[in-house]
Amino acid sequence: MKRERIYIDTSVIGGCMDEEFSKWSIQLFDEFRQGLRIAVVSDLTRREIAGAPENVRDVLLSIPDENIEEIFLAEEAEALAQRYIDDGVVSAKFVADAQHIAIASVERVDVLVSWNFQHIVNLSKVRAFNSVNLRLGYPTLEIRSPREIIYEKEL
Repeated sequence: MKRERIYIDTSVIGGCMDEEFSKWSIQLFDEFRQGLRIAVVSDLTRREIAGAPENVRDVLLSIPDENIEEIFLAEEAEALAQRYIDDGVVSAKFVADAQHIAIASVERVDVLVSWNFQHIVNLSKVRAFNSVNLRLGYPTLEIRSPREIIYEKEL
């Protein structure tokens, strides 16, 4: 069975330390560690967590190398992110959010997960990002919170 490639943004990593989100972020990282899914991590995400506390940075280090895929903010993704801004999906102030979506779209991940409900995991934003993607020949991108994609354990 092909393992899902899950793009994780910075909020999902930090979510492991947040009382409101930790249950689902921790379970998702457990699934990465077990090899049930592949964690897709961009250089943008790595730059964003570089200044985070050590316990946050250590979350990524806990994933075995064979269960993590490194991707990069290349020229194609930068251009796509700029289109999101030009089309008014997000403002230039939130360019990093547009870049996360663009990287995941260009790399054709299975789903992007985030706890950013204002600019990313937001139905109107998801539709707007995907509208741009479709116009430019990219596939639609599933955008969810970790809570929506984790495998629930039966009690």
